[in-house]
Amino acid sequence: MTSEQQQRVVVIGGGLAGLRLAARLVTGAEAGAGAGAGTGTGTGTGTHTGTQVTVLGEESHVPYNRVLLADVLAGRYAPEVTALPAPGPALRRGVRAVRIDRADRTVHCDDGSTEPYDTLVLATGSNAVLPPLRGLFEPEGRELPDGVHAFRTMDDCLALSAAVGAGAGVRAVVIGGGLLGVSAARALAERGAQVVLAQQGERLMERQLDADASALLHAHLTALGIEIHTECRVRGLTTTPSPGRRVSGVELADGYRLDADVVVLACGVRPRTGLALAAGLDVRTGIVVDDRLRTSAPRIHAVGDCAEHDGRVYGLAGPALEQADALAAQLTGTATTAGGGAPEYNGTRALTRLTLTTPGGAGPLDLAAFGETTPLPGDDVVRLADATRRTYRKVVVRGDRLVGGVLLGELSSVGALARSWEDAETLTDLFHLLTDDGGS
Repeated sequence: MTSEQQQRVVVIGGGLAGLRLAARLVTGAEAGAGAGAGTGTGTGTGTHTGTQVTVLGEESHVPYNRVLLADVLAGRYAPEVTALPAPGPALRRGVRAVRIDRADRTVHCDDGSTEPYDTLVLATGSNAVLPPLRGLFEPEGRELPDGVHAFRTMDDCLALSAAVGAGAGVRAVVIGGGLLGVSAARALAERGAQVVLAQQGERLMERQLDADASALLHAHLTALGIEIHTECRVRGLTTTPSPGRRVSGVELADGYRLDADVVVLACGVRPRTGLALAAGLDVRTGIVVDDRLRTSAPRIHAVGDCAEHDGRVYGLAGPALEQADALAAQLTGTATTAGGGAPEYNGTRALTRLTLTTPGGAGPLDLAAFGETTPLPGDDVVRLADATRRTYRKVVVRGDRLVGGVLLGELSSVGALARSWEDAETLTDLFHLLTDDGGS
């Protein structure tokens, strides 16, 4: 097969989902050809018999695992530890896609180059949400004040690390009490910063945790010296006069002001859909895809944080990897269903895990949450709590099925519980699943 006959696959996005897909496409093409005869070019293209893969990665850094950014900020890992497996020549780093020409099946890049495609995959990820705070931007400007950082990219992480390492007792305010904000606050506290966490909702991590579990998390973070304000709306920032605009404080809606040397915006993320919108694709919250991860344009697919499947945008690593694997199997024909067709993606039952390390060797607090943690009328709820061991386990049962749960502290049973939930098994011995023996 000549290069002209090869299937040209262009992936926009060099993060976890995009690189996983590229790796699967190359190895899948090798497997489908029955030999590893392919070779890589030096021009940003991974070429194998039947498939030519190009990945456009906007960031100049070596690709990294975003899940580990909090550990880098805390000083537990060096940045290079977060590196993803070497993508090889298929990745063009520091290149941003700026336009998709669907008629010519071409991607136009910011360096003036173009990439023709037969199949295009959008793995553009998500951007940090920048809340509409007074003083965040100057009129007609889009530059954040010095000392104000999002917490989404390696550059964000390195800038924050430099800020808190500049001197002892740096005053840091984290805006947002979800998973991202809790991770950032804990990491900053480990670096010796004086941390205040401002959460607009009534409790921490309210999307994942019930009230009891959130209270335990609140106590754990308070023990680290983190000052927590819930049901607290931030109104704006105070800064030093321009030029050289630098943050000096955070104003709350009740008029109270928090002094700040550093402010972290951890207000969630939003799918990156600009390219898709400009190309005329169907976009709601994310880029709408079907069970074959196709967008409204048949030759264009989407995976990861930017994709909306069956009305849901996951924003988690697990679903992104599952989507990449499913799409790779479809594009390479390396997997089929019992009926002989390509496997479809039917959604992911995502589990959230977080380990909060305590400075001074007091031991970490492990957390896991899955499914529906808030019961509906008629559901059964089982709780096991041990104040001495700082453990808490709660599961929600609907009929004879496990539909969700929260665990803090000892997580030996999380594997068995998650399997029962993922497989929608009929429950026979719930207590066995909840106890340590259930995870053995």
